[in-house]
Amino acid sequence: MKRVQFVAVVLLLTALIAGCVAPAAAPAPAAGEVATEAPAAAPAASDLTFTTVVKIAGINWFNRMEEGVKKFGAETGVNASLVGPAQADAAQQIPIIEDLIAQGVDALCVIPMDPTQLDPVLKKAMDAGIVVITHEASNQVNMHWDIEAFDNKAFGAGLMDRLAAAMGEEGEYAVFVGSLGSKTHNEWVDGGIERQLAAYPNMKMVGDKNESFDDAEIAYQKAKEILAAYPNIKGFQGSASTDVAGIGRAIEEAGLQDVVSVVGTSLPSIAGDLLTTGAIDAIGFWDPAVAGEACNKLALMQINGEPIGEGTNLGIPGYESLKLVGENVLYGNAPVYVDGKTAGDYPF
Repeated sequence: MKRVQFVAVVLLLTALIAGCVAPAAAPAPAAGEVATEAPAAAPAASDLTFTTVVKIAGINWFNRMEEGVKKFGAETGVNASLVGPAQADAAQQIPIIEDLIAQGVDALCVIPMDPTQLDPVLKKAMDAGIVVITHEASNQVNMHWDIEAFDNKAFGAGLMDRLAAAMGEEGEYAVFVGSLGSKTHNEWVDGGIERQLAAYPNMKMVGDKNESFDDAEIAYQKAKEILAAYPNIKGFQGSASTDVAGIGRAIEEAGLQDVVSVVGTSLPSIAGDLLTTGAIDAIGFWDPAVAGEACNKLALMQINGEPIGEGTNLGIPGYESLKLVGENVLYGNAPVYVDGKTAGDYPF
């Protein structure tokens, strides 16, 4: 009997000691990182569907982005695709996203035409358990992460430096945005205006921001109107990738390529021969293919529960050491500026 009692006491003490030992704590994320909640087991990449929703389908900028999305899919095994509306209109992006929510995609990478207008439908996506990554939308409220290629105001200031150099740092200039609701376009223009006011006092902006709706034809017509209204104008800064193509065409038709300077965000494939003729003086950009890849890589990290934040390395050029701004906006360092002599280094 005593032996039975002794064994019972030993077993009781062993249980009590085991209950007092706490399990090892999981390592804390590094400073500046946010630990995302990982699923019990990371899903197989081949079971995941990611869709990138762009501002408008069929233009060179987003055709190039689609190359990066497909590259991501080929390298990871994720079912990755890109879609967009026929016109650059936030109202046309909404039903596309609604349909993708109904399909039950795993992640949405969205380049909003107007972040404010898309907030309700992106909240709906998040409520449905869909990971939402945005690009060119640092003011988006409903998203897990927004990723930018760079500090947008600094990029706009860089465009203004090139415009000022081409204008001899004096004279009138006009600015274009694809949409008055486009966060990045307005940041580029605002950064340019702030730079001009601080560094180039002999330059003066005329009129208000001109809205082109990402349409080269609209930019062309508005540039002609501005040339007529301001006969002494010496410069234009564009924001939509098609702005400089439309403005440059108006400048060349008027024979003013040696008088009026044009600088803006675009791609060599969009600016085309207008860069070599001097109708467009310089363009700035980031590679849309690399940005598309970065958006999708970030979505996969979020799904897999990997830490994301200050210093995160996506393993993609220009996105090796991300800068965290606020709670969930990430900046890369991927700006490119070219002129007629250096545009050939970027054959897209």
